[in-house]
Amino acid sequence: MSDRRRPAGGRPDPVPGSPARRYPRPSREQLAAAADRLLPDLIAPGLDVLFVGINPGLWSAATGWHFARPGNRFWPALHRGGFTPRQLHPSEQDELPGLGLGITNMVARASARADELTAEELVEGARELAAKVARYRPRWVAVVGVTAYRIGFARPKAGFGPQPEPLSAARLWVLPNPSGLNAHFTPETLGAAFGELRAAVTAGG
Repeated sequence: MSDRRRPAGGRPDPVPGSPARRYPRPSREQLAAAADRLLPDLIAPGLDVLFVGINPGLWSAATGWHFARPGNRFWPALHRGGFTPRQLHPSEQDELPGLGLGITNMVARASARADELTAEELVEGARELAAKVARYRPRWVAVVGVTAYRIGFARPKAGFGPQPEPLSAARLWVLPNPSGLNAHFTPETLGAAFGELRAAVTAGG
């Protein structure tokens, strides 16, 4: 049995020196100040997969890290799906381009919830994403959130998985939203959805 101390919730304390311990949680004031802030893309030419979030949350805008809010399951799903050799902390996001991966967003401005975005913002974001993909030419584009994809790209019946139409020269895939608020997917089923994309990327499809 592990000798690491466990808090009341049953999870072990963060390992001393781990990213979770090194970086304190943003304060309420810092989170409030992050509204509408822009988060730089994590992108490079010729990536295997460019992941596309809906828009940055306040945690991400306050820290400068994509999918940074505790409870967001993007980083665990990325590992479960086979994209990373271990689960990365959001502060380690700069390791992704070396693995052929990048992150951008449909809408650049940060908000507390994705449902604060307007349809017009998502449509404009889809146009900007198409231009970005034409410039950087990733092999695959994975939109993380089917509702945002349906609205932004005017595909009201789109489902998860591979999409019939490309985006510029890239193949297009839609993944579930990894937010902790998305109760339709467990960590296991979310990881499996990421794993399906990983299999397609590996197969060269």
